[in-house]
Amino acid sequence: MERSGQAPPPPAAQQMATDDQTALVIKPRNKRGNSDWASAGFNIINSIIGSGIIGLPYSMKQAGFPLGVLLLFGVAYITDYSIILLIKGGNISSTSTYQELVKKTYGLTAMISYNIITGDTLTKVFQRVPGGGPDNVLTDRHFIILFTTIIFTLPLSLYRDIAKLGKVSLISLILTIVILVIVMVRTATFSPQVPKSENAWIFAKSNAVQAIGVMSFAFICHHNSFLIYGSLEEPTLNSWSRITHVSVSLAVIISVVFAACGYMTFAEYTEGDIFENYCRDDNLATFGRFCYGVTVILTFPLECFVTREVIANVFFHGNLSTIFHIIVTVIIVAVATAISLVYDCLGIVLELNGVLSATPLVFIIPTACYLRLSEERWNHSDNIISCLILAVGVLVMTVGFVLTILHPQECSHGKEMFYCFPSNVSFHNSTLPP
Repeated sequence: MERSGQAPPPPAAQQMATDDQTALVIKPRNKRGNSDWASAGFNIINSIIGSGIIGLPYSMKQAGFPLGVLLLFGVAYITDYSIILLIKGGNISSTSTYQELVKKTYGLTAMISYNIITGDTLTKVFQRVPGGGPDNVLTDRHFIILFTTIIFTLPLSLYRDIAKLGKVSLISLILTIVILVIVMVRTATFSPQVPKSENAWIFAKSNAVQAIGVMSFAFICHHNSFLIYGSLEEPTLNSWSRITHVSVSLAVIISVVFAACGYMTFAEYTEGDIFENYCRDDNLATFGRFCYGVTVILTFPLECFVTREVIANVFFHGNLSTIFHIIVTVIIVAVATAISLVYDCLGIVLELNGVLSATPLVFIIPTACYLRLSEERWNHSDNIISCLILAVGVLVMTVGFVLTILHPQECSHGKEMFYCFPSNVSFHNSTLPP
């Protein structure tokens, strides 16, 4: 954006705030950020393994376990390819924000699912606290969502510089690994107590298309790509490609192990929120719920950055004063919180977000933009691969939406699973195994 003819720079403190805002919202190509490769990588991984990873075992249930694993690797490859393609298209068209390139956004829907998870997981954590019975205010999901939003997510969302979230994303990644270990431990100790049917291990099931939507939602980070790319000290396509390859590879390893262990534990009883499957008196699972609730709280601000950037560019020409920065952030967080207070069935949220929001952003928009901008011959490898991904994306979005509406998944949110009752299961170990 041209700044010639403007008034002289404001005083030092005000100038610092202006620079901070410019670095986040406008991201000129000739202005380097202050984020190193590690911070950018942590932000990408945190964006990928946000709320979506908790639904990956559910996607195995929908697709069939063997096919589900193959589809998960396929979605990860397409994510890696399309993220790089997105930045390449931005460089070709000399655009520096997502909406400049595609005039669309995504962040708000993810924020809603994050709040739903926070309310679900931390409610059960407080139920395990002495005195935290069902009638205690600390076990009310509405109170939990409001409390965590006001105390944690809103202050973190007020940051102007996305590079500052690098350490926050590292903490989130560490907690995710802790959660992964907990899920693996419970696969070994709890899986024998959950009955399995022969159909649990068939290769493919009829809901594979919806499963792709859930997987796409888990791997979506495209809406953050320009912000993270622009925050790099050296924003080049080569450095971005290396960061993307490493980040997506680590994310897919965590995702496959998480999905496999979660599904192998509960099979056809797997819920959209895997922590809904664990018994309430399982202290190890309760600790996992707490870790995941914290992880989601730390991921929420990344989505808020994107939504706020769109509003700033559409209504304020890319510039938000300190007052409007606060007002817009509060409105965004309030809207996401209000919707998540009303709706609490995560499985359907993941399916609809996946087929209507994530699938276009992973499959359709990056490839469509690149095909329009590319000056290569039609038979160039990038053009051919882009056409194939685009066609698959249109198919998944259309068929997935129809199937989700015609055959909605049942939601057993808040119910104790049958295998948790003493008459059905002999498992009462609520501590770490020796």
